[in-house]
Amino acid sequence: MDKIVKFESISQYNEAMGLETFHPLVSVVELEKMNPSKPMGKMRISYGFYTVYLKDIKCGNIKYGCNYYDYQDGTLVFLAPEQVFSVENYKESVRPKGWALRFHPDLIRGTTLGQNIRNYNFFSYEVNEALHLSESERQIILDCLKKIDIELRHTIDKHSKTLIVRNIELFLDYCVRFYDRQFITRSHVNKDILVRFEKLIDEYFESEKTQLYGLPSVKYFADQINLSPGYFGELIKKETGKSAQEYIQLKLMDIAKDKLHDNSLSISEIAYILGFKYPQHFTRLFKSVTGQSPNEYRARN
Repeated sequence: MDKIVKFESISQYNEAMGLETFHPLVSVVELEKMNPSKPMGKMRISYGFYTVYLKDIKCGNIKYGCNYYDYQDGTLVFLAPEQVFSVENYKESVRPKGWALRFHPDLIRGTTLGQNIRNYNFFSYEVNEALHLSESERQIILDCLKKIDIELRHTIDKHSKTLIVRNIELFLDYCVRFYDRQFITRSHVNKDILVRFEKLIDEYFESEKTQLYGLPSVKYFADQINLSPGYFGELIKKETGKSAQEYIQLKLMDIAKDKLHDNSLSISEIAYILGFKYPQHFTRLFKSVTGQSPNEYRARN
């Protein structure tokens, strides 16, 4: 396996890429200005900081974790600290074009952004869905990057950190908005995923998996569809108005209701068939979802 090349700090990375460092914890870089000391092809890389690429030209296939990023020219790619990625089929004859924002976790410690950074799910390790920008969205993103860059080139004073972090937070909030738009504009893809999700739920409960593995998790279905749990959950929420966990539970209760019509099965047997470890857990969930206990439902139907 190829050795992992690690860049722990912004200044270390900038030095390797022939870039000037204006601030030790954050940088905005025009990719054309990079002049790496060694070829980047076929390298496995890990950063100790958050990185966002605005790629204006495709110069290879980015592999992040076990998945390939679905990215094209003019897309945003998000990488979290300490995760490993590689660029395959790298075209050394093609110069990178676009922008990169990099910021170290130390920059945002003790700030609202530091407290909320986990809410930006697009930094999730398994996300293989890049953000595809419209031209107007691209201009907004560039404006945000340029404002951060201007502040970096300003003499550091007591206002610097606050203004830089606020602008990064604004940048990320725009990314959230644009991802929401992407969920809508790619609804045909989302609907296909929802159909697959429903089919996988049915197959799981019709098989012996409930006996072997118990109740399925959101991560199980996300893995089957090759999406991260975070992205998968947001997609299901946008399409159905319910979280992926709620959707699984509703489908589970529909199956439970069917089985409750079979009087030859006891409540405990139904609970075990559905994958519950303890019958009382089944009873508790059934009542919380339907408003009545399994026995009450059976008696009324």
